Amino acid sequence: MDSTSYNYLANNPRMAMFVRYNPIWYRYLSREPERINEIEKEAKKFYGKTFPQQLEKINNQVQMFGMLMRFAEEMKD
Repeated sequence: MDSTSYNYLANNPRMAMFVRYNPIWYRYLSREPERINEIEKEAKKFYGKTFPQQLEKINNQVQMFGMLMRFAEEMKD
């Protein structure tokens, strides 16, 4: 692996964990070190940090809160 790729992974533990969970990236980075920018995008998808994923998570939380409120109202009666 290229020394810059290795240093990048050493300084970013989340990216290092992503590469450990997806070992194909070892091959990608050893053959094409300039793909280091792509790893950030893929890691965001993997960890659920993209905007649509975060929006869906918030939406699910709001729906759960609404269900709990309706359940509490039903239990009052």
